[in-house]
Amino acid sequence: MDAMTSPHSRKPDWLKVRLPQGPQWARIDRLHREQGLHSVCRSAACPNLGECWDRGTATFMILGNTCTRSCAFCNVQGGTPQPLDEGEPQKVARAVATLQLKHAVITSVTRDDQPDGGAEQFAALVRALRLEAPSCRVELLIPDLLGNPEALETILNAGPDILGHNLETVPRLYPQVRQGADFNRSLLLLRDAQRLAPHIPTKSGLMLGLGESYVEIIEVLHQLRAMEVSFLTLGQYLAPSRSHHPVHRYVPPEEFEDLRQDALKLGFVHVESGPLVRSSYHAEQQFKESHHAPKL
Repeated sequence: MDAMTSPHSRKPDWLKVRLPQGPQWARIDRLHREQGLHSVCRSAACPNLGECWDRGTATFMILGNTCTRSCAFCNVQGGTPQPLDEGEPQKVARAVATLQLKHAVITSVTRDDQPDGGAEQFAALVRALRLEAPSCRVELLIPDLLGNPEALETILNAGPDILGHNLETVPRLYPQVRQGADFNRSLLLLRDAQRLAPHIPTKSGLMLGLGESYVEIIEVLHQLRAMEVSFLTLGQYLAPSRSHHPVHRYVPPEEFEDLRQDALKLGFVHVESGPLVRSSYHAEQQFKESHHAPKL
């Protein structure tokens, strides 16, 4: 394992990204500001914001922009959130329709203050999208809902095309990285999603460079496949500030490729693995390519 790296030390060339620019970026940026929408692209300081927005794709974040947890890796602000906006599902659905998206990714902050963790808001948004943008595929990236099976069923009954929930890191690092979360609870959510709705593929992801070992990563991949997870994303962790969990190392592209090959051998239908990969990166392409893969 390489020595721990300062989050503000010089990043390797493979982590350099171009700045946001172009008419599509300006269009999505303007729509967010005019409609009062939140985007994980901006709130989580995603390195792919420029590329994705220039392509005319974006991941919307619902349930407000204040999280009830304060995970050590995340740039989304924590604290006491505002009450849910009942008009949020309709506003997001109209934005997706206006942008003529073919594949919309919807995620959220964690809302432990809500009895259902915000599940009904997710479901309402799926229903609104089916009306406003019926040809658009809907991918959800949900929080752990505190393990509430009724809340999970509420979301699945709305009929998303893909259901995602990220493990983020290996079990050993949860106390330092994902305070308030539980590895087994997240794993069981993915299992229960497949049991309740086997026709809806599931997806998960890990950040690398937090201090995990290669062996630990492979062990988690085995566990995900045991839960019948189909889609996987692996990307480099980048500390948003000095107060966040430090970057322990920058994982080289060659190692990401080795992990991609190992994951495919385990039976994942599609794997996005690279330094700049994030949960929604190339989400539309992942979905398309998966439909050409043989059934497991």
